[in-house]
Amino acid sequence: MNIMLLMQAKPDWQVLAQDAARLLMPEMLVVLFACFVLVLEFMLTPEQRRWAAYLSLAGLGAAGLSLALMFATFTTAEVGFYEMYVVDEFALVFKVIFLLAAIFTIALSIKFLDVENEQRGEYYSLILFATAGMMFMASGADLLSIFISFELMALTTYILVAYLKRDRRSNEAAMKYFLLGIFSSGIFLYGMSLIYGLTAETNLTKIADALARLARQQAPQATGFVAMAGMIFIAAAMFFKIAAVPFHMWCPDAYEGAPTSVTAFMSVGPKAAAFAIFARIFIDGLPSLRGDLAGGSFGWVGLLAIVSALTMTWGNIAALTQSSAKRLMAYSSISHAGYLLLGLIAGNETGYIGLVIYLFVYVFMNLGAWGVIVAQRRATILGERVDDFNGLIHRSPGMAVMMTIFLLSLTGIPPTAGFVGKYFLFAGLIETGNAWLIALCVLAVINTAISLYYYARFIKAMFMSDVKEEEPLALSTSLQATLVTATVMVLAVGVYPKPFIAFTESAARHLLGL
Repeated sequence: MNIMLLMQAKPDWQVLAQDAARLLMPEMLVVLFACFVLVLEFMLTPEQRRWAAYLSLAGLGAAGLSLALMFATFTTAEVGFYEMYVVDEFALVFKVIFLLAAIFTIALSIKFLDVENEQRGEYYSLILFATAGMMFMASGADLLSIFISFELMALTTYILVAYLKRDRRSNEAAMKYFLLGIFSSGIFLYGMSLIYGLTAETNLTKIADALARLARQQAPQATGFVAMAGMIFIAAAMFFKIAAVPFHMWCPDAYEGAPTSVTAFMSVGPKAAAFAIFARIFIDGLPSLRGDLAGGSFGWVGLLAIVSALTMTWGNIAALTQSSAKRLMAYSSISHAGYLLLGLIAGNETGYIGLVIYLFVYVFMNLGAWGVIVAQRRATILGERVDDFNGLIHRSPGMAVMMTIFLLSLTGIPPTAGFVGKYFLFAGLIETGNAWLIALCVLAVINTAISLYYYARFIKAMFMSDVKEEEPLALSTSLQATLVTATVMVLAVGVYPKPFIAFTESAARHLLGL
């Protein structure tokens, strides 16, 4: 009898195969090329190992074409794999961000790994697997599928941080990151278990319906306590992934110890993926727990507001005293996580557009800045200190000008892309008309002014200090192409943002339920 029941419950593999072909083509291409690059490692001589990078770029390009086809034929959201996976405009926009982050990272890595004498296919394979995990996360419609994707991204990132096996700093950073990372995963699971125990659901839409139904029943206080506890645990895990205060302690050490190209990837890809599932879980799954500051209801919007204020302030203040370029940029990344939370806090179309477009332009301006830091790494020079930028205008005027553009964009000064992103984030808070959120906006503006000081330290070193090192920068065709592309995009979005705003509006409309 049990065997008959199992046979009847056996999934329809034909349906699953159709779902895979219809919904998973970009991800399958990325995974396929990741496996191929990993095997190719054993077939190449040390002189030929760059081909693993070129093949990885080809795989990401193929995934990009598949994604473009999905965009062109998109009409309405499609759900598959027993309602655990969804392809909608929100997911498509974020997958574009992940692919761009991976392409730029690989282009930055080629010369860096040559200098480190660590050119291997396994590195590029790990980047591709992490990218696949992030793409799965963006389409997660169920807590289980989100967690599995979350761990695929996390585990590959832990390994990438420890990629320089003979580097003690890299090993130490990876161990700290791994231990704190698995702790955050446990917190995430515990929060999920509370939500599941309360609603008996793991699907985000069904969780939202169940919580709304329970709130109308007899014991709303007990129900609300368990739901809020689950929400807080899930939020804590997400705060770790975006390096928000007080879960930021891993970030400076991991960023400093990891290979610089890996640090560049971590600062953009996993951060964007964490915000994607942050939005999925909190807006799609826990809307009833949002709260209303104007009405005296705290909810997750109040929690995010407090964390955002602490994150912006601490990240900017801590960056002021850093002499290491990598640690300075790590604290800068922490502060930007605080800015990005403002989009979720605002809860309106302007704020959501700000969240998505800021993550989109963050790929170009942040990876561009990290690309210049990568270029500072030479055979006998680490190039990881702010002083290593001294006199860059005399050694490489083009690099100095591009770095200045990236830093001004990170500050949010027009006419750069960073100004457009911050404009929408701040305007979203002002549109709410809530006094507390307007005060938070004022704090964000003050923090933006503080950030100008430590970004200006790079500019001062490049333009006003004497040349410290005469050795030429470690440039390659791929690195130069990446920096030029990033510069063009930062200026293009800043000067003519309309098409890019239209691109991100579709994701914002999903968050609004339109």
